[in-house]
Amino acid sequence: MDLTHQRIVIDGGAGFLGTHLRRELLRRGVPAENVLVPLHEDYDLTQEADVARMYEDMAPTVVMHLAAEVGGIGANRANPGMFFYANMAMGLHLIEHARRRAVRKFVQVGTICAYPKFTPIPFREEDFWNGFPEETNAPYGIAKKALLVMLQAYREQYGLNGIYLLPVNLYGPGDNFDLETSHVIPALVRKFCHAADSGADEVVVWGTGSASREFLYVEDAARGIALAAEKYDAPDPVNLGAGFEITIRDLAEKIGQLTGYTGRVRWDATKPGGQPRRRLDTAKARELFGFQAAMPFEEGLKRTIAWWRQQQNAGKTSSAR
Repeated sequence: MDLTHQRIVIDGGAGFLGTHLRRELLRRGVPAENVLVPLHEDYDLTQEADVARMYEDMAPTVVMHLAAEVGGIGANRANPGMFFYANMAMGLHLIEHARRRAVRKFVQVGTICAYPKFTPIPFREEDFWNGFPEETNAPYGIAKKALLVMLQAYREQYGLNGIYLLPVNLYGPGDNFDLETSHVIPALVRKFCHAADSGADEVVVWGTGSASREFLYVEDAARGIALAAEKYDAPDPVNLGAGFEITIRDLAEKIGQLTGYTGRVRWDATKPGGQPRRRLDTAKARELFGFQAAMPFEEGLKRTIAWWRQQQNAGKTSSAR
């Protein structure tokens, strides 16, 4: 598919990943007027009437469904019902109305949280259904997982061209740094930057540090989604990742070093650490549409830290004025 000739709706396009995906599409030559972003204040995508109106107003030929109610372990524990309903409702209405309007392609961004809790390492797409997700992520993960079934059913019955991508944990400039809802990298960056700047001698981190995670730089993720939209057309889910893992303990140590923090880390083992391990098999993305992550992890962390410090400094400047 030549994306430069499509009208592309990116719901969630004003968010972290969506902002970078918009830039990626423009870089690939899609005219700016053909990249459309429905804002929440104009369209509540959990409401079917608003979804129908969005399709009528924007008349997309391609839909990239990024919008989600999502957060880290704390947010998942606090909002399991809201996370299930919002993610299920948005996907349900968006896919159904894409079918009704004969959209040429529907790109569903799923979640690595949908994999079973004890998936063998590396996570292969063939293992996607072999168990229940990690409990704190399950309502969110299962809502997203159901959308894969819906897209496969709609492809079989109606011919809707829907694809399903499974990006691993994202990070990078523009991420959510709210400690109540953020994922692990922005949370640690914020904590360690504050501790380094204030001279604190201790940072508290959830869990034991033994869990491992894989991280994908957000610009790489945006490129992977664009490549899949152009080149992939099949019902099976595909992982998007960098193909490595790091323990949370080693991650905290690395972020501490990069932020200049010299105090100690106290692990709060009374708090959950989430899924024990995450590392993806990324062979299919490479084989099917030529995606391979490019950003070295330490360089990506440095750019993320620099962006957060810039936001801190901008906030201090504006408050001083």
